[in-house]
Amino acid sequence: MWKHFAALALLLTSACSDGDRDAVPSWWREAGSVIDNGHFGEATLNNTSIHNGDKQYVLALANRFSEEVNSTVNFAFDSTQLDHAARMTLQQQASWILQFPEVRFKVYGHTDLVGSDAYNRSLGLRRAKTVVSYLVARGVNRDRLEAVVSLGKEQPLVVTQGRERRNRRTVTEVTGFVDRHPTVLDGKYAEVVYRQYVTGAKPQTELVGLSATGTSSE
Repeated sequence: MWKHFAALALLLTSACSDGDRDAVPSWWREAGSVIDNGHFGEATLNNTSIHNGDKQYVLALANRFSEEVNSTVNFAFDSTQLDHAARMTLQQQASWILQFPEVRFKVYGHTDLVGSDAYNRSLGLRRAKTVVSYLVARGVNRDRLEAVVSLGKEQPLVVTQGRERRNRRTVTEVTGFVDRHPTVLDGKYAEVVYRQYVTGAKPQTELVGLSATGTSSE
């Protein structure tokens, strides 16, 4: 019996590379003697790096937001009305934003190249304000959203003088932290991570508070 047990232990350890061998439990050493393989403490290191500026948490969140959520909604020509697709996208944005109460966002308004510069800048700003109003109606704190920047027709996705739906858009972006937010100033980054696990397990309808058939508040 003992011979079979020892052979099994030898087989397990020999199947591992030298770098992984310390992670295999040993029956000939006391409990807890397996040394750290280098990953323990990374949460603390991450927290420290964020608060001393070595790691740009805002940039990391901005990248994550653009990867996990569609940050863009499009509009009909000369319109600020949100269609069904736009509302679906904004509900996803609201769900994501509600998970991070310490983070601020900006909504940038764009237009196509038809019309004067002055009119298009005004139109772009109105589109951004429509998006902000919709997100606020879905539970996002108004102080965390900014719609003061309108790029008008200065940054088209498609360079054309005609009507182009892809240019008529708003883009929501992470821009920073809420001033004097306790989670940020007290260094409680672990609370943010823990909250993501808990909130991420909830159905989206609980986070947004509305069904997929919600209508615009404009």
